Amino acid sequence: MNKSYIDLHMHSLYSDDGEFTPGQLVEMCHEAGVKIMAIADHNWVKAIDEAKKKAEELKIKYIPAIEIDCTYKEINLHVLGYGIDYTNPAFNQLGEDILKQELNCSLKKLELTNQLGFDLKKEQLDALSSNGVYTGEMFGEALLKDERYVDHELLKPYRSGGSRSDNPYVNFYWDYYVQGKPCYTEVIFPSLEKIIQLINDHGGVAVLAHPGNNLKGKFDIFDEMVEKGLQGVECFSSYHSLETNDYFYQKAKELDLLFTCGSDFHGKTKPAIHLGENGCVSPDEIKELLIKYQLIRG
Repeated sequence: MNKSYIDLHMHSLYSDDGEFTPGQLVEMCHEAGVKIMAIADHNWVKAIDEAKKKAEELKIKYIPAIEIDCTYKEINLHVLGYGIDYTNPAFNQLGEDILKQELNCSLKKLELTNQLGFDLKKEQLDALSSNGVYTGEMFGEALLKDERYVDHELLKPYRSGGSRSDNPYVNFYWDYYVQGKPCYTEVIFPSLEKIIQLINDHGGVAVLAHPGNNLKGKFDIFDEMVEKGLQGVECFSSYHSLETNDYFYQKAKELDLLFTCGSDFHGKTKPAIHLGENGCVSPDEIKELLIKYQLIRG
């Protein structure tokens, strides 16, 4: 996959599924040749101060960002907010509200997982979670490390050489814990319109994350979302095919939107994803747009 000097989507340990500290991520970006970056944690802005300081030391342009869960027409989406006033308490309050719901869902997830034919214990998940939230990736990790299930048929696709072994933990999450899957537990997220308003009210630009993932088979509603106020799209993503990248690249140009690129790097939950690898074919164009939107200085 193309390597870009811009990576505007990655996660620190302040995301439930992230691994590294903000400072470590900035150092890793420096080593990977990334010159413009943003950490966009799930519903939190706790990483930004530390990351900004380290980025200044290493002469990396840093954009304050967040990735917020929301819904549109009953579809769960992720919207990236760039250039936000992250000191406003509204963002971390959003994280607190979602955290409470996720804590309430975690034991239900354990129950549903065991209905698949397992006998995981709460203690196995507690060993992987720092805050009591059990993510789908944690269930994948716990099961794949459990010696009782070495030959379990359901887990074979996620083991070395299997069809889902490139990113086994997150693939397990996608296969069993997202909307419509057997272990899905509902969290009530804010509406797309509300999140666009929140981001805009605090100086940010609202950008749809990895639409190829969340809008599968429903690309036609993207135009509606732009009419609702969406200002940009992450057209280049490590999750997208070349065709999907190009579709949203052309769509962004047609609608005069900000378009961005992001690896969505997490660490161990997505080992096949690397910083700077996001399929971007036009980093210079993106840099010019970031200047136009006043997200960086030239």
